[in-house]
Amino acid sequence: MATSENVSPPVIGAWPVLAKAETRLVRLIELTAAALVVVEVLVLSAGVFARYAWGEPLIWSDELASMLFLWLSIVGAVLAFHRGQHMRMGVIADAMPPVVRARLEVAALVFCLSVCVLLLPKATAYALHEVPLVTPAMEVSVAWRSFGLPIGLGLMLILGVTNALQRITLSDFLIGVLVAACLIGLAIAAKPLIMAMGNWNLVLFFVVFIALGVLSGVPIAFVFALAAISYMALGTSRPISVIAGRLDEGMSHLLLLAVPLFVLLGMLMEVTGMAKAMLNFLASLLGHVRGGLCYVLVAAMYLVSGISGSKTADMAAVAPALFPEMKARGSKPGDLVALLAATGAQTETIPPSLVLITIGSVTSVSISALFIGGLLPAFVCGLMLCVVVWWRYRNEDMSGFRKPPAREIFRTFLIALPALALPFIIRTAVVEGVATATEVSTIGIAYSLLAGLLIYRRFDWKRVGPMLVETAVLSGAILFIIAAATAVAWCLTQSGFSRGLVQTMAGLPGGAPIFMIVSIVAFIVLGSVLEGIPAVVLFAPLVFPIAKGLGIHDVHYSIVVILAMGVGLFLPPFGVGYYAACAIGRVNPVEGIKPLWGYMIALLLGLAIVAAVPWISIGFL
Repeated sequence: MATSENVSPPVIGAWPVLAKAETRLVRLIELTAAALVVVEVLVLSAGVFARYAWGEPLIWSDELASMLFLWLSIVGAVLAFHRGQHMRMGVIADAMPPVVRARLEVAALVFCLSVCVLLLPKATAYALHEVPLVTPAMEVSVAWRSFGLPIGLGLMLILGVTNALQRITLSDFLIGVLVAACLIGLAIAAKPLIMAMGNWNLVLFFVVFIALGVLSGVPIAFVFALAAISYMALGTSRPISVIAGRLDEGMSHLLLLAVPLFVLLGMLMEVTGMAKAMLNFLASLLGHVRGGLCYVLVAAMYLVSGISGSKTADMAAVAPALFPEMKARGSKPGDLVALLAATGAQTETIPPSLVLITIGSVTSVSISALFIGGLLPAFVCGLMLCVVVWWRYRNEDMSGFRKPPAREIFRTFLIALPALALPFIIRTAVVEGVATATEVSTIGIAYSLLAGLLIYRRFDWKRVGPMLVETAVLSGAILFIIAAATAVAWCLTQSGFSRGLVQTMAGLPGGAPIFMIVSIVAFIVLGSVLEGIPAVVLFAPLVFPIAKGLGIHDVHYSIVVILAMGVGLFLPPFGVGYYAACAIGRVNPVEGIKPLWGYMIALLLGLAIVAAVPWISIGFL
């Protein structure tokens, strides 16, 4: 984590050996991460090929893929920690003067290291306990998988300390450690008082503690993890080692294997030029009408959304190709980032969205059904955005722009056809049951490689290594936060909070309609504060049984919840998605807030329509 230039200068020169050792260690971890991504793809591809080519599955492929997956998750999380790429919100920290902000960054680093110190011995004990267990297919010790967590925590601890010693003055770091030790001591002394609070201590750990940590800029995953550890240590009589087990479970769910593969697929689309080809075709088709490139932006986000595994990556694939021309036509930068942010929220339910996969994995809702159900609701919300675009650009002067001849449109269509086919191949394969969400990602990767090498002939081999490492980093950041949120969700369930929530929500007057309205408001807030995936892992298992009891279809409720969280994710002042859109468009966030409200109202109207008409979500199931 970087410190402000107003703080005492870093002491890199005092630690030359340490700096060299850190560089070599990080390089080794990066090589391991890249190798894990490649091997994971090969193992899953071999399983798919064996089943369809030979008619017999490789009984060990899923088991090995699951084992490698946990290692990939934790190695990626280590690199994300080293690079400062774990999800975070710095509302309080970013508003502070530089000196105070630097102190908060030191505190955030010490906070993360505290999690590693507290969990490392418990995770090690958990892994040792798994040594006698043997996997059913490969007949090897489960410890080959479970030791990933303690090794990952140890690497985070080493890299965090070396980072601190090189980039933070020793006095600042020691003060941070001392303050952390004092706070832990005070918390242990207050344990009898905390235990006496009963379930009210949930407010202390999972509302006050998490809110302060998240808003202060501490990575969300580490805030969740320390909240769960603190609750177990101070609010219950259960051992902390239980949290290590929940983290291990949260990062090794078989359905989440699709996460790194779709991340890699999205990067391949950009490297091979497939995303660029799609945009060129849409621009030739709509670029000559009033607000035409805005419609192209909406359509392009609809096509590519979800494939990259990151909403930021989706926006980054579309915006740089369109924004220069849109600005040249007179569009205001603020309006462009507002529309970009709105399309990010609109396309959250488009498969193969990671939020869809996550909500299916934690609620046991059919992922193929979610893939079918998510398309039309996003289309309805997209139409509402297009109405706003039509109104705002109804008087745009298009006299200087001609409609391209049919031959030119057809040519760009032919060039884009292999790229346009990919999203439909992926979604059709899952919907028709040809392949699972995980398997179809390997098909998409193979298709993208062949298209890039044989059709577009645009593939920079120098980018392969960094792309594989970036895949691991992004996947690790996502999966570590899922693991930590799983631990918090388990704590809430064990405390009896879920039963109380069920009784309260089920007792709301007005039945299903009021419950749906309350859910929309709640998940807009949760999406703004926690982002989509952690909010899903934390609260979906708690509220879905209530919705089912009230007769709400689980797919319909899933789509409404995801759209609501999407609105919250891109809603200022807390929605980090909006600020990501501004960063991609290189626009001051202040410029986009005013035009954003019109698009957000359109999205809320679209969300209301989707919530009121279940057929939009379940009519094609």
